[in-house]
Order: sequence, then C-alpha cells, then structure tokens
Amino acid sequence: MTLITGHRGARNLWPENSPTGFRNVLALDVDAVEFDVHLTDAGELLVIHDATLDRTVEASGPVRALTPEARASHRLKDSQDVIPTLAEVLAILAPAKTKALHVEIKSGPDGNPYPGIVEKVAAELARVGLEDRSTLTSFDVSVLEDCRRHAPQIARLVSVNAAWAEKQGGLRTFLTQVDSLVETVAVHHELMDAEWELITDMLPLDRLCVWTLNDETLIGTWLDRGIGHLTTDSPDIALRLRAQRSKHDLHSQHLGDAQ
Repeated sequence: MTLITGHRGARNLWPENSPTGFRNVLALDVDAVEFDVHLTDAGELLVIHDATLDRTVEASGPVRALTPEARASHRLKDSQDVIPTLAEVLAILAPAKTKALHVEIKSGPDGNPYPGIVEKVAAELARVGLEDRSTLTSFDVSVLEDCRRHAPQIARLVSVNAAWAEKQGGLRTFLTQVDSLVETVAVHHELMDAEWELITDMLPLDRLCVWTLNDETLIGTWLDRGIGHLTTDSPDIALRLRAQRSKHDLHSQHLGDAQ
C-alpha cells in the first residue's frame, strides 16, 4: 500500500507549516506529516519552508534574522498563528503515535546549510522520543552525510528533481551516490515519470517517494503504479483515492474466493 504524506502539514487545506494545519492533519489517515526547519541566528529552530518571510508571513526579511520576540509578533498569512518552533510542532505531533515525521532540514538564503542545524534538530527529536518515527530529509547530500554522522539512528530521505539531478552529474550518478546514504529517494513526479525505467531498475518501489501530487488523475496514476510513498498538499484526495482502490481490491479478492 502506498504511504501518504501530508506536505507542509497539508497546505492546500490549511496554512502551510502552521500549528492549525498540524493539529488538523492528525484527524486524517495520513501515514506521515512533512515540514521544514530553519535555524535563526538567535538559535531557534523554526518550522517554515522559505528562507525568507515574505511569501508566508505578514513580514519580510530572512528567517535567520528573526529574534524570538519578533517571531512571536509576526502572524502567518491567512492565519492567527505565528511561526512555530520545532519544539511546538513536535508537541502537537508527538501524541499521534501512528504518524511518521518527515523533517526537511533547510538551508539559508545563500543556499548554504546552517552550521549546527543537524545536531540541534536531532537533539530535539531525541528529547521528545521521536527518533524512531522521524526521517531527516534534504536535497543536499552533504546535509544528509551530516545526519548520518551525528544521528545515524534516524532514517534519511533525499529529494531530487531534474535540475538538481543534472547539477549532480545526472540521475544515474546521483542515485548511485545516495543508494547507501538514505532509506528513501523522493523524486519529483515529472522526473519520476520520464525516468521510470531507470529509477525502478536501480531502486525498489518501497524506497521511492513521488512528490508533490495534487491532481486527482496524477495521484490515481501513481497509486496504481504501487509507488512506496506519495507526498501531497491535498492528502484528503490521496486518502480517498487510496481507500477506493483498497475497497475495489478487497471486492475483487472476495469475488475470486467465491469462484
């Protein structure tokens, strides 16, 4: 069965990476919740996707420059929430013991990893006992190597799209490089479709994740292919389609047993 991950909580349903979204997504039958983490110069781990505030917050400027006082005063757009800390998000998600956590470690506005972020994120996951339920994710292989070095007990996932694969010397080279580094490879759906034979020759379906699918037809196509993981901004659609297929498969099995 394909495992469904709510992307940035479930950003087509609620404001992305918001406490409200994280609380609400727990009511859905998602298998995992994905979110992003930046590190400020003040030492706070903040859950927000972009390296700047402008797109999702009623403020502007780099995330890393936020003081705790400023963070507490800036609301997310279309929300009464402020930017949550990693500790606040983990407090929301920890009680949902059946949900996995996909924690993407982001880089700063210059594209370089934040010094020390891996150790800080791993320590926070360990503090609340969520290491076994978590996967550390990144596009950056050097970040994932840091994850293996500082937190080898936590699973790892690497993301890739066509542009990133080209920068790494091509998709085959990239997949060979990360094969022993990560448990899961998350491939943008357009690249996955274009290079399906190559990818599935190199990796089994249960190690593959396709992202980010929000169109009902596309979601259905990838569910029918039996992909291991599917990341979506609209987990309600993906879960409905998965349930329909499970019901159909069960009905077909009963018919076969009766014959």
